[in-house]
Amino acid sequence: MRIAVNTRFLLPDRMEGIGYYTQEVCRELVRRRPDDEFLFLFDRKFDQGKYMFGTNIEAMSLAPPARDPILWTAWFEYAVPKALKKWKADLFFSPDGYCSLRAKTPTVMVTHDIAHVHYPKQIPYRARRYYQRNVPRFLHRAESIVTVSEFVKEDIRQHFGIDPNRMFVGCNGIKPGFRPATAEERLTTRSEFSDGEAYFFYLGAVHPRKNIERLIQAYDRYRAKGGRPYKLLLGGRLAWQTDATRNIHAGSAFREDIRFLGYVDSKDLPRLLGSAHALVYPSLSEGFGVPLLEAMYCEVPVITSNTTSLPEVAGDAGLLIDPESTDAIANALRLISEDGTLVARLVAAGREQKEKFTWARATDAVEAGIRYII
Repeated sequence: MRIAVNTRFLLPDRMEGIGYYTQEVCRELVRRRPDDEFLFLFDRKFDQGKYMFGTNIEAMSLAPPARDPILWTAWFEYAVPKALKKWKADLFFSPDGYCSLRAKTPTVMVTHDIAHVHYPKQIPYRARRYYQRNVPRFLHRAESIVTVSEFVKEDIRQHFGIDPNRMFVGCNGIKPGFRPATAEERLTTRSEFSDGEAYFFYLGAVHPRKNIERLIQAYDRYRAKGGRPYKLLLGGRLAWQTDATRNIHAGSAFREDIRFLGYVDSKDLPRLLGSAHALVYPSLSEGFGVPLLEAMYCEVPVITSNTTSLPEVAGDAGLLIDPESTDAIANALRLISEDGTLVARLVAAGREQKEKFTWARATDAVEAGIRYII
């Protein structure tokens, strides 16, 4: 079989969630299917050595770089169909929630979430209009759809009426390197990032759906009521609509103890997470929630939301809160800073829960989508 793959998110040194998903699932697919031929389609110059996971891979770069709604259309509706036809692809695998409406090639598409349906005002206008117009068309066009959680599958069914029989549930895995921090690593990391103090850690982009404003307000309440003087470290790039977050931070009585770290390099992330007292992840909506899984591998307890996919991922390893309640978040910070028995229980549950989510399981779902078509 000749399988073409949309690999435009394989960006060296700038990969985020969908990029890692693409990398690890493609790596596993190529390993499992040595008799198939693969064509990796990039939208810019690519690292020939880094992403060629087997001798059965070709790669090409298609113009234009698809990082804007107009360029998305040009890439998916003109460049991709031409390449698929010329290469005589039997299947197109698109792991980033987009596909080609004009291509005739049977398509397996991965949908990570439909957050634009629930939080349209939190997405830049031009991107929002593109998603509103095209995501329903993509979902109906793809012959099979892979989701990363049961929540996303049901969300798609409810909002777009997609036949659940052509949807296959997988998951996410994690990047290598996440493990419990040693005592020495904790001391060194806390000395470098938090003045030697224990800290709560948030990991993810900073934008409204991630609920950072309420997290800062909750941290203020926790500290104002005599909570332990742990720092709050926020790891992740500033994405969009961050003015309100900046203003709340500026007005915090404890702003000196709240630190925006920006994008955290992959070499620093495991030790930053592993040295935290707890991961605090009160997102309003997630298709999966990879940081929860990373925290479990680091044996760090988790505070997270009781909504969308997050309870599915957290299982018994998460202290679940109402993300719209500042008091609930503040109370969880107090509990997890004071109750050693609770922390031990969450960590123990995480050792079991993490085994449910692997790149092998993620790839199983993609293969199920392929078998549905072929």
